[in-house]
Order: sequence, then C-alpha cells, then structure tokens
Amino acid sequence: MSDNVLYYGDNLDVMRRYIKDETADLVYLDPPFNSNADYNVLFAEKNGGQAASQIRAFKDTWTWNIESEETYADMVMSGGRTANCLQAFRTILGECDMLAYLVMMAPRLVELRRVMKPAAGIYLHCDPAAGHYLKMLMDAVFGADNFRNEIIWKRTSAHSGSRRWGPVHDVILFYTKSDDYVWYPVFQDYSEEYLERFYRFSDAKGRYRSGDLTGAGKRTGDSGKPWRGVDPTDSGRHWAVPNKVLQELFPEECENWSVQEKLDALDGAGLIIWPMKGRIPSFKRYYNENAGVPITDVITDINPIGAQAAERLGYPTQKPVALLERILKAGSKPGDLVLDPFCGCGTTIAAAENLGRRWIGIDITHLAITLIKTRIRDSFGDSLNFSVLGEPVSLPDAQALAASDPYQFQWWALGLVGARPVEQKKGADKGIDGRIVFMGDNPGSFENVILSVKAGHVGVAHVRDLKGVIERENAVVGVLISMREATSAMRTEAVSAGFYESKNWGKKYPRIQLLTISELLAGKTIDMPPLRQVSATFKKAPKIKTKAPDNGRLF
Repeated sequence: MSDNVLYYGDNLDVMRRYIKDETADLVYLDPPFNSNADYNVLFAEKNGGQAASQIRAFKDTWTWNIESEETYADMVMSGGRTANCLQAFRTILGECDMLAYLVMMAPRLVELRRVMKPAAGIYLHCDPAAGHYLKMLMDAVFGADNFRNEIIWKRTSAHSGSRRWGPVHDVILFYTKSDDYVWYPVFQDYSEEYLERFYRFSDAKGRYRSGDLTGAGKRTGDSGKPWRGVDPTDSGRHWAVPNKVLQELFPEECENWSVQEKLDALDGAGLIIWPMKGRIPSFKRYYNENAGVPITDVITDINPIGAQAAERLGYPTQKPVALLERILKAGSKPGDLVLDPFCGCGTTIAAAENLGRRWIGIDITHLAITLIKTRIRDSFGDSLNFSVLGEPVSLPDAQALAASDPYQFQWWALGLVGARPVEQKKGADKGIDGRIVFMGDNPGSFENVILSVKAGHVGVAHVRDLKGVIERENAVVGVLISMREATSAMRTEAVSAGFYESKNWGKKYPRIQLLTISELLAGKTIDMPPLRQVSATFKKAPKIKTKAPDNGRLF
C-alpha cells in the first residue's frame, strides 16, 4: 500500500482488505450523524445567483433491518466488552434507528483500533444526539482508561431552540490506543482582550507585563539576602530569579553567579522595573509572539465555514481546515500517516497535505471522491502524487458498478469529465444527469454543457431527446455518455445539431457529442473550451501553499 491513497468503497471492507495492522499515526472520523436528516450537497452558481441544483449525496437515516441484525449477531458472537456494550444498548434502546447506527459504528471502531499504531490517537466527531452512546462504545473498544478528552467545538454563534438551550456545539471524542501515546503541545494566540489586560506596558523593545521577582517564604541563602537596599525577608519572601531568561541572555556566564549578581545582570539588560522607594522591584516579562495559550477542550476561536468563505465547497458537513490542523498538530508530526475513513469532501486530507503528513481517505460515494480529487488539484496543483483505488479502471469494472449501483455509476461517469451531478426530482423534466458551467464570451456570462448518462441500450431517440433538452435549457453543448457504442443513425442525428462557436477561442464545437465509457477511460474528453481555465462547475478550492513543519503554533 502506497502513501496518499483515496479509496472508494465501504470503509469496513477497505480497512479489512487493504490496511495493515498498526499503520495509522492518527485517526480522525466525522461519520454521518444519526439525526434523521436528508443532506443535500449544494453547489453555488458562479453567476452569483442562488444554487439551483442539488444532489442527495447520502441519506443520514439508519433503520434497523436484516443487515443490522446480522452485524449485531457477528459482534455479539465475537465476545468481549464491545459485545457486552451492544447487548446493553439493545436492552435499553430496543431495535431502533439509534441502535442501527451504533451497530454500524461498532465493527468500524474495532477495525480502526487494529490499524492504529500503539501510540496513536483517534478523534471521533459527533453531535450531542449520539455522543453519549458513542462515548460508551469507545470505552468498550478502546478502554475507559484510554479516554483523554471530550472536546467541545462551538460551531455557531446563535441557534434558537424550541423550549431548550440553543444547540451550538459539536463533540469530538479523543481516545488513544494505549497509555503510552504521542502528544505535541499546541498553542493558540492570545486574544487582543488578554493582551490589553495583561501586557499593558510597552517600551522600545515591545509590549510587556510586570512579573514577580520574589516568591513566597523566607530563605537563608543568597535568595534571602538584600539587593540594592531591598530586603525580601521584610515581606516574608525571597528572590525568585527568572533563570530561563538568564540562560538565554548569558548562557555560559550565569551558571556560577550569585542571586545578587543575576539581579545585577537583569537590571543591566533593562529588565527590572523599579517602583517607588520601599517597594520590591519586579521583572519585565515581554510578550513573546511565539508563545500563547495551550489548547483547551473548549474550542471557541475556530468559526464554522461561512456561506461566502473561499474555503466553502458546498458539502453539507464540511468542517474548517483550521479545526483539523489543530487536531493533526496535537496528535502527529510531519511524515506521520493520518487516516480518515469518512473523508467526505476531503478536509482532513487537505489539512494533512498542508502540514506535511501522509494520508489515507475512504468514502463510499463517487461524488465525494470526485470532489476530493478536484479539491486536491485546485489546492496543491497537478504535481501532488496520490492513488485512487476502488474506482472502475476498465469497461467490465464500469459494467459491474452500473449493475450494483446505477447512481454511483452515474456519479463516477460524470466525474470522468468533471461534471456536476444534477438531482432528478419527482415530477421534474428528465434528461439532465449532469452539468458543466463555464464562462461565456461576454464578461459575466456563463454557458452550460448538459450531460446524459446511459448504462444500458441507447438509440437515436436518446440523441433527439438530448437535442430537445439543450434547446429547452438554452445550453450550448449536449453530451451523451453511454456504455455501448453509438449507432450510425445516432451519429447522423448528432451531426445535424450543428456547432457552438466560441469567439474567445476562435473555434467551433459540436453541439451534440457522443462518448463511450471506453473512450473516456482511454483519455478522450468533451470537445469544449479548455475546462481548467474557464470551468465554473465546482466551487474552486483556494490554492494552498504547503506550510513549513510547525507543530506548536496554530496561526
């Protein structure tokens, strides 16, 4: 198995088949919550208008069924704490949707523990509706002694609640595989309020605060002797010299100095604050931009992704890159391997790549894999090497996917040409499976390419239908992607549709184009204005300059 791999498929199957024991240095997962919600992936239109199309990427509803029963039986028969936990859940909850969700998660958590290195940590992102159950399940799988934190992320500022406190946070459960785990201190910047309150003074060297030069209690040695007319014992205290500062300023000389000589050196460096006569002097503690506040288990300084944020890609459960970078910095170092088994739109992957970590991502939808590939290309360029496993690479593979899951086949086929899937709503006009939007000849204008995907039989009627669709939609090009070769009658009908002429590019493009899966796998593309330069199909991820390795600072 090579580094930097995207897997298409069920993460349980992928982990069991492809990921070896003790592989991952850190695991982050944001599994779909059991919130009884249908999530739609929204794509913002590039003309500034409201998003008009949406795709139901996954249905976040879990129902107790035969598959749940079989998984439950397998887990219980394996014995151990996890089996006991699931049996207790069934006693308390009964055969409900929540139990189905927990039964789905149990074997995946067991596999995740297997693939984690002994010093690895795991961060499970969940909402409060399932968090308490998941915590008990994590206790069973990883051991209650290996629970480290329940991290609270304030994901929104205001949220009205009907006869309850407004729900504004998510929960991230942090566990480790063993007691001997890695931890890298991470600091967040001081707030401006903190700086104004504590670093109130300034001089030519910068902002500083007043720090104690004495400690509680009397001493009989040098630290209890007077210095420049000030006797700390009069106040029941002793001199407490900041030796770390002295080591930085006088690394060799200060080792054999008396306390009074150290105080002289600090005064000579301008680091002593002399108060009114009769009071004890203090120490100038300058603000260090490389210092900060150690991270805590309540995160309030990372905002959710705003509607207009450049980072926003339109994925419903997308998390901020800053949140993932904080987690990765605390639990891994550059070169470590990060695993995300529910990688969605690839935020963990983007954060890992940005921080110099290796990564593995798994997702069960081709739509997610397409979004991630587009995001990686936009953010890091074409030079980044990674593998995609589980996607069809031959015509038999494509035929097998079409037979097992027509929607996944459709999303995969559209992904081959960089097209955005379009949801077919009940009662809506048929004929549009995907769309590519690109900038037109006039500034601010946009043109559409309409796509239709057919896995089965195709004939001339499909071409006529596509011609009607592009006229109805006022699109400039229509593309029929099929598993089978086009007939001569289909090609004749396609030619009769004429051409779209781009003045900017000085070229004519066939209005109806017929492409087969075999041709796409061989590298053939849609004949249209250069996609990479003018595409407005997917929300473009911002270009990322890979950060120099730095585990301690957040910003």
